[in-house]
Amino acid sequence: MPAFVPGQRWISTAEPELGLGTVLRVEGRAVEVLFAKAGVLRRYAQQSAPLVRANFRVGQQVSGNGTKLSIERIEEEDGLLQYFGGGKQLGEGALDDEQSISQADERLLTGRVDLPDQFDLRREAWQRRAAARRSPAFGLNGARIELLPHQLRVAQAATSRLPPRVLLADEVGLGKTIEAGMIIARQLASGRARRVLVLVPDSLVNQWFVELLRRFNLAFAIFDESRTEAIEAAGDGRNPFEDEQCVIVSVGFLAEQPRRAEQALAAGWDLLVVDEAHHLEWTPAQASDEYALVEQLAAATPGVVLLTATPEQLGRSGHFARLRLLDRARYRDLDAYIAEAQGYVELSQLADRLQAGDRLSAAQVAGLRQRYAGDPALLALLVGYADGGDAETLLDALVDRHGTGRVMFRNRRARVGGFPERRLDLSVIDAGGVGEARRQALLAEFRGDVQQPPAAVEAEYDDDPRLPWLLDLLERHPQDKFLLICRSQQKVLELERVLKPTGIKLARFHEGLGLLQRDRNAAWFAQDDGARLLLASEIGSEGRNFQFAHRLVLWDLPLDPDLLEQRIGRLDRIGQAHAVEIHLAVVRGSAQHLLARWLDEGIDAFRHSPADGRALLRRFAEPLLRLCTEDARGVDELDQEFETLLAETRAEHEQLSARIHEGRDRLLELAALRDSGGEVLRAALLAADNDNARDEFALRLLERFGVQVDDLGGGVFRLDPETLSTDALGGFEAGAQSITFDRTVALARDDLRLLRLDHPLLQGALDLLLSTETGNAALLVDAALPPRQGVLQAVFVLECVAEAGLDVERFLPPTPLRVNIDTVRRERREFEPSAEALQRAVEQPLDADRYRRFLVRLVPPMLAAAEAAAQRHAARCIDEALALAQQQLCGEIERLRALLAINHSVRATDIEALEAERAALAEALPGARVRLDALRLVVSADVVG
Repeated sequence: MPAFVPGQRWISTAEPELGLGTVLRVEGRAVEVLFAKAGVLRRYAQQSAPLVRANFRVGQQVSGNGTKLSIERIEEEDGLLQYFGGGKQLGEGALDDEQSISQADERLLTGRVDLPDQFDLRREAWQRRAAARRSPAFGLNGARIELLPHQLRVAQAATSRLPPRVLLADEVGLGKTIEAGMIIARQLASGRARRVLVLVPDSLVNQWFVELLRRFNLAFAIFDESRTEAIEAAGDGRNPFEDEQCVIVSVGFLAEQPRRAEQALAAGWDLLVVDEAHHLEWTPAQASDEYALVEQLAAATPGVVLLTATPEQLGRSGHFARLRLLDRARYRDLDAYIAEAQGYVELSQLADRLQAGDRLSAAQVAGLRQRYAGDPALLALLVGYADGGDAETLLDALVDRHGTGRVMFRNRRARVGGFPERRLDLSVIDAGGVGEARRQALLAEFRGDVQQPPAAVEAEYDDDPRLPWLLDLLERHPQDKFLLICRSQQKVLELERVLKPTGIKLARFHEGLGLLQRDRNAAWFAQDDGARLLLASEIGSEGRNFQFAHRLVLWDLPLDPDLLEQRIGRLDRIGQAHAVEIHLAVVRGSAQHLLARWLDEGIDAFRHSPADGRALLRRFAEPLLRLCTEDARGVDELDQEFETLLAETRAEHEQLSARIHEGRDRLLELAALRDSGGEVLRAALLAADNDNARDEFALRLLERFGVQVDDLGGGVFRLDPETLSTDALGGFEAGAQSITFDRTVALARDDLRLLRLDHPLLQGALDLLLSTETGNAALLVDAALPPRQGVLQAVFVLECVAEAGLDVERFLPPTPLRVNIDTVRRERREFEPSAEALQRAVEQPLDADRYRRFLVRLVPPMLAAAEAAAQRHAARCIDEALALAQQQLCGEIERLRALLAINHSVRATDIEALEAERAALAEALPGARVRLDALRLVVSADVVG
């Protein structure tokens, strides 16, 4: 373990662009390092910190406190280095944050060179790293996501906010969790957020952990009382919530533990994400403990993302409660908001007419003139429209003026499209052949299922009437795969026991298995010759994509319609090629039969996704459960009472559905559809998907560290670390890994990593390669060169050290500048050594000692010329980055200035933030500096002679 001392200077191998960092404090097993110029404070575990000491050698130049010196000797005092030269002294604590640390020239001059192909690998690594970092999709390329336009639009629009404070209110099944994950991934990758807190209901903690890890390669820590107590047991007095940068915690846990809530608030976060935000109760008179907690955190956190039901499900007061968490100043009066929202509903009717191509009546145009009497631009459009002008232009103008369009995103299944038909196959088993013991067992099972969490009920299915039905179903469709979901792990194990003797190929998926084993079982189910039947507990309905199958067996039924939708959603996904067949068997008159009828006949929950499902459950749960759990067979009054309940449910469902349809805010939906930023993001992701050369480079990079690559076919590769040359390359702790570069394959198999240059495995490999000397000095003899000639190939890196939150690398990432200088100090832009010379160098390594005298005489003047050329190239790169930054930010600033006058959701602070960012970039980019990274001298065959 390195000996860290406050005041020492260290370099991050993972983020060398941050410059020199200073050790601030050492506490227990942790060390804090400040990268002052970048404005970044990092806390590392001492044992695994990606840091190397910035200890310069005799002969190098260092600068600090406005002076430069050439090092003549070095002394150490109390763990700190002191540099001496030319009668001057400079302590390492006084060094500038930017120093040239390359030893490429010294290695070349002393003949300590690597193979020429290692120089090429290093140069390509810099190029590909810069291109990946510049991409608007950086942080999402390696995410296991489908490229769905509506999700990409949300992610791009939200991450363009400074900072994002948005409400995601898509209809169920459209992927709000994925949208939130994309926002988190982009914020972390860009450096705009370092600390992220995800607050979710207790039942969703594990689902979010898996979703962020498996889809986005984000390792979050789950915090509960045992974890916080364990951290406090160290006795160093630190806030346990400062122990990790990215945390998932139950909102109920924090609301019930005021001390933990205070600690979470004091820890400070850059981004807060709250799922199921519609469960946070608020009225003008009072707020629940959970709402008060989120309100405090939202007020103290720059970025906030709320995931919630759609506004029609919440009611306007409930929806207002979510909006005020995002912008208390804008949403401060409930009555004013309700009046404003009613106005947008009225506008929605006009928007429908415009979109359908119907002309507005004179009265409707007059109504718009009255509404926008203080808006000259819109009044001019109305004049033109009345004279036969374009309806599309008017519709765009109305969308621009929408009140909540910048803070809320809502997509609807009907508008998004691409969903399959859903068909219910309900088999009702005659009760005559079911004995009393089995009937009571079914009732006990139902009672356990509807509890939350489900109660443990002993399951025995040897004589269960559903078993022969299931076997017959499998036999009737021998070519199809079936996903069976039931309430508990116990049921999965019992079903496995009774089905094993049949010889059916089956796999298990439940919470008792580790993540790796679940992935393997899901992968076996996905294989064409793998399991036909996957037995899954409720965890199988959380976040998994089993779209390759289209038959779902419901062994039991959840009471909550939203949970039923989650189950069906494992197969009912955009792009599903078949109708989704939902198979369910119930005993006539049983509790399961009554619940199935209520879900089917009452709210049509099997064939459609009811937006009012949870509201109807709240309204009818008590009488429904009472009827289901009473022995209703042969009792006419109870039969009639259930029919009455069905009729009341249907009537309520029709009324709520009509109200939801009438109350829909079409302008909001149009705003979500018209944001064009998603196309930019989609194009960048598609480009990454089609970059085969990048994929080949990734494999060469891993092979450089001893990783054995086996092509398993079908776009799948096996990475075997058996001959791994260093323990510093992480990602292989569990042994060999299976990966793919094909997004389609990755979406079908959750056990495969989707490898891109922003994946942690490849980022680690790139950091490891570029933080070492490997490939930074090489010598090559090329017979294709004229006699007594040589070309010095130099790679300089242009780096801009700036505050991390500025995300300067989208315009100017650490950029390699390639310079070729020949022996008469002319620049040779297109020069590359011959393929024959490179091949010969691999087969016959060079004796560099023979060339040392030539190197010492020729390299220094050629290097000086290369440095001058690199400075010229750097100036052009900086100018281009400045122009790009100005172009992008100025355009957005002007757009927001225009909207400020017509849309109350555009805040002056939004514009001020962009203007401040533009000014900061204008200051930071010209300060980018060039440093030497690598040299390769290519000489003719006769230079020694």
